[in-house]
Amino acid sequence: MNVERLTKVIVGPVVAEKASRVAEQNNQVVLKVLPNANKLEIKHAVEQMFDVKVASVTTTNVKGKVKRTGRIMGKRSDWKKAYVTLVDGADINFLGE
Repeated sequence: MNVERLTKVIVGPVVAEKASRVAEQNNQVVLKVLPNANKLEIKHAVEQMFDVKVASVTTTNVKGKVKRTGRIMGKRSDWKKAYVTLVDGADINFLGE
């Protein structure tokens, strides 16, 4: 795999109540990834960047919401969410502690 591509696949972590609940219960991490990234690329990118073993990856395409500002209607961008299941005992700490 192209190392430069793998460094760009992960956009960032998803900070939400559901994401923290999933992390506690299922040993998963929720990440925002590039819309054209596939599961294999996401797996290799997480293993390379965070030095952990990945058990599986599940992806979801999130549709952007339609928002209104006065009379003007706009739409947020569509994005892709990845649920990365880690091997037992593995952990990713985004805070760097």
